[in-house]
Amino acid sequence: MARNPLHLLGLWVLIIAIAVFALFPFYYAVITSFKSGSQIFRIDYLPVAFDWDNYINVMTQGSFARNLLNSVLVSAVTVAISLLLAVTAAYALARVRFRGRAVLLFTILSVSMFPQMAVLAGLFEMIRAMGLYNTPFALIFSYMIFTLPFTVWVLTTFMRDLPVELEEAAIVDGAKPWQIIFKVFMPLMWPALVTTGLLAFIAAWNEFLFA
Repeated sequence: MARNPLHLLGLWVLIIAIAVFALFPFYYAVITSFKSGSQIFRIDYLPVAFDWDNYINVMTQGSFARNLLNSVLVSAVTVAISLLLAVTAAYALARVRFRGRAVLLFTILSVSMFPQMAVLAGLFEMIRAMGLYNTPFALIFSYMIFTLPFTVWVLTTFMRDLPVELEEAAIVDGAKPWQIIFKVFMPLMWPALVTTGLLAFIAAWNEFLFA
């Protein structure tokens, strides 16, 4: 059955409107980056000049490259540790039956609901007492407070949907819990791991208050 042309036109108009609304801030940031001095405060929706001095100054002065590398390393290590701990925790919460499992899961999720300002003072004192102040480990530890609950929650939900027969067959073959996690479940969890890891990486990358 042929679609109504008006419905199709309305759909494309809606798609274009959403795309413009989502991409315009990035477009405006790019064209503004080529301005200098008082031109920054002028509102121009089309590029009027391409002044590369801002980019040259960023690349040649200061420590932009080192700071960028530090951000990549801290975010990557945060994601790696969070996923490793989250996979094992998700297996326990999704497959192992014990009393208080639901309460523990909701407690883990509730940690991520606290605003960063609420835990900033206590976190600073704890990091200073541990001797981690002004080190990458302090950032990794701080970011994991918010990335780990999210990854545990998502991976637990995903692992619950995996067939129980796979785990039972592995147990019959003599597989231990670690082998079940990394050799049976991990190959099936790659979509969830990639998606969760990407969201955790973005969260760690965009964090500014703790940094």
